[in-house]
Amino acid sequence: MARGSTVSLPRVGLTAGDPAGIGPEIVAKAAADPAVRAVCEPVIFAGPSSAAIRVGEVSAVAGQAAYDTIVTAVAAARRGEIDAIATAPINKLAFSQAGLHWKGHTDLLAHLCGVAHVAMLFHAPQLKVVLITVHVPLREVATLLTPELVAKTIRLTAASLPQFGLANPRLALAGLNPHAGESGLLGLEDGAVLAPAVAAARAEGIDIAGPFPADTVFVRASRGEFDCVLACYHDQGLIPVKLLAFGQAVNVTIGLPIIRTSVDHGTAFDIAGKGVADAGSMIAAVKLAAQMARKP
Repeated sequence: MARGSTVSLPRVGLTAGDPAGIGPEIVAKAAADPAVRAVCEPVIFAGPSSAAIRVGEVSAVAGQAAYDTIVTAVAAARRGEIDAIATAPINKLAFSQAGLHWKGHTDLLAHLCGVAHVAMLFHAPQLKVVLITVHVPLREVATLLTPELVAKTIRLTAASLPQFGLANPRLALAGLNPHAGESGLLGLEDGAVLAPAVAAARAEGIDIAGPFPADTVFVRASRGEFDCVLACYHDQGLIPVKLLAFGQAVNVTIGLPIIRTSVDHGTAFDIAGKGVADAGSMIAAVKLAAQMARKP
């Protein structure tokens, strides 16, 4: 895309995601949106059309196409040809059928960028949430949580939030068990795993409190008591975000050497190709990417 009159604006790459889903539609809508074009120069990354891809259906061909598009966009970002990436959704089953072992964008991006530890931050007007564990079965969460992983994610969160104007962020950690373990009566992980991580982070000067009962800490954060909540597992963090801001929330991968944002929803095969997909989250993702990439 020629730079033209928008040379001073950041260039944001929009990847079309799974071509059988709503990704191509919401990317096209976002790229044409006046509010988007006012803050960035959108650059669309999409694979060639293929008769083997049927709209609304999972396929290995679509999964491979989505993967190839992501690889191309990341390479462009690392070469400095674009300033940020905003991604439309992929389908994990399509990835699997294509023989790709990554469970989503996050671990694929970490691999492509050669980074050992990244995290998902969900950014919404009312609430910001970081996930400590991501796409794993619930029964594995307690085993995966270690004081080292929790402390590392706290540090990454504290280091990343200044990008959003939070120079000294106030963090809270959600407990794993009901009532944050109730002093060990309802589980030992909150005291044995989470509390030591909080203590270690506080000793380093990070403003973090908890672990707090998860059924109230998100309410407290949404009312302004905390700038960000760290959640122990996927649904613990995403349910409050989507309840408060579905369609407005943006997924940001923190810990990468490039800027990457994404939508807060999936491929929506049931409405793909019908022209009715809401591009609100994609527009929000592009605008946030542009904000993060804006040069002084």
